[in-house]
Amino acid sequence: MSGQYYEGVGRRKESTARVRIMQGDGKFIVNDKSLNDYFTRLGDAEAIMAPFGAVGENQVQYDVTVLVNGGGVTGQTTAVQLGLARAFTKMNPDYVTLLRRENLLTRDPRVKERKKPGLKRARKAPTYTKR
Repeated sequence: MSGQYYEGVGRRKESTARVRIMQGDGKFIVNDKSLNDYFTRLGDAEAIMAPFGAVGENQVQYDVTVLVNGGGVTGQTTAVQLGLARAFTKMNPDYVTLLRRENLLTRDPRVKERKKPGLKRARKAPTYTKR
């Protein structure tokens, strides 16, 4: 784990991911677990690895460590993906156009809407009764 690393921070909804990428032998550690042990849903690991495909790098050449907290599974998945893409841009600024073309550097700004008074949730109203 010693040596030069590049760090990127990704956020989505309530999730925050700190991603560090360094030369290594292909280990991908998320909160002290392997990638497939932490993200067990089908397609999550592939979505996280999208920045590797966009820049044309082989994942076996790099070790990636991630600290992620907050939110749910979907928010954490896209937060890690954004953090990895940002770490790649710090590693090589030429990757910005490749990652931007795949829409991997844009933070998704959508968050949960606040609850309004008199409603059950942000927009769900109580059931109307005539009598």
